Amino acid sequence: MISFEKALDIILSSARYLGDERVDFTDSLDRVLAEDVFSDVDMPPFDKAAMDGFACRREDLPAELEVIETIAAGQIPEKSVGPGQCARIMTGAMIPEGADTVIMVEQTEVAGTERIRFTAAKTTPNIAYQAEDVKLGDVMWRKGQPIKPSHIAIFSAVGCTNPLVAIQPRVAILSTGDELVEPNEKPGPGKIRNSNAWQLMAQVTQAGCIPNYMGIVPDTKEDTDMAISKALAENDVVLLTGGVSMGDFDFVPEIMRKNKVDIRFQKVAVKPGRPTVFGVTEKSWIFGLPGNPVSSFINFEIFVKPLLYKLMGNEFKPVELILPIGVNFTRKKADRLEWVPVEITENAEVVPVSYHGSAHIHAVCLSNALLSVPVDKFEIAKGEFVNVRPI
Repeated sequence: MISFEKALDIILSSARYLGDERVDFTDSLDRVLAEDVFSDVDMPPFDKAAMDGFACRREDLPAELEVIETIAAGQIPEKSVGPGQCARIMTGAMIPEGADTVIMVEQTEVAGTERIRFTAAKTTPNIAYQAEDVKLGDVMWRKGQPIKPSHIAIFSAVGCTNPLVAIQPRVAILSTGDELVEPNEKPGPGKIRNSNAWQLMAQVTQAGCIPNYMGIVPDTKEDTDMAISKALAENDVVLLTGGVSMGDFDFVPEIMRKNKVDIRFQKVAVKPGRPTVFGVTEKSWIFGLPGNPVSSFINFEIFVKPLLYKLMGNEFKPVELILPIGVNFTRKKADRLEWVPVEITENAEVVPVSYHGSAHIHAVCLSNALLSVPVDKFEIAKGEFVNVRPI
């Protein structure tokens, strides 16, 4: 049995970049950028009005001003503003030559035909200056970062309509076990619905990868061999749940080896999820995850997701918070790093939710974070600061 840190290092050291491709920027959401994106324009591209008003010279504000033209957004000013003059201007419109201030409509009054008077005691320039946000050639978003909705706006603004993005890993998901039926079936005696696969499908999608559900695998060596062989041939990463512990029908590691999988570890000092198997082939990576849903959920988050990110040229950096625990916490064994479903309360305290073990997936639904309890730590006193990872 190896430590969590050693297992994670083994996983990440096996990763390699899968390559990249160009896509339409409208299809790039949640993809990982594979090259820096630079701005091909200044932003703003010219000095522009920050609000509706009158463009004028600040030194002329004590006097009445003659309105010499109206400038709409998208229109180029036809006249320069001279002494005692101003131009009616709309938000976003180009500042005319000679003007250095925009006074708000609300701070003026009509002084005659096409004449106005400034009525406030003072004003700011109310001008968005050329390149004050972005300069031509500035890096807009860095290689290796995921693309979010705000970045789609950036790509639009700088004309990046075909960004280079990392290839998305294709992830096979198989569930082993004769006790399993699909969610649309009513379980008979001794049967349960297959929840792990669909949970993992959602997690894979959320990680920006392509899930490939390959069904329930019966508990026979022949069926398991056929399923693993097919999954390895057609996918980059394979996730199996169940069949990896010490039961009579848990022969997944044996079948992995038959399919030329180099198994790097089979047990990790984490709770839940000790019987986790990880191996590699020449072109694929494979995890044998425990069959209990909390175990598979957590081990995806702490082991699988970091690998998927690295295959796309990204680094998984989970948010880690240090907060006080709101109750006394104790455990009977402390030989493994334990992940406990908890709630971060409105008072920024950590409180464990009702949790009956690794089959109790509802506990994860009730939680919003995972508390990590270090090896050899039996007790945590109320008020003691702990490490939590939001989920």
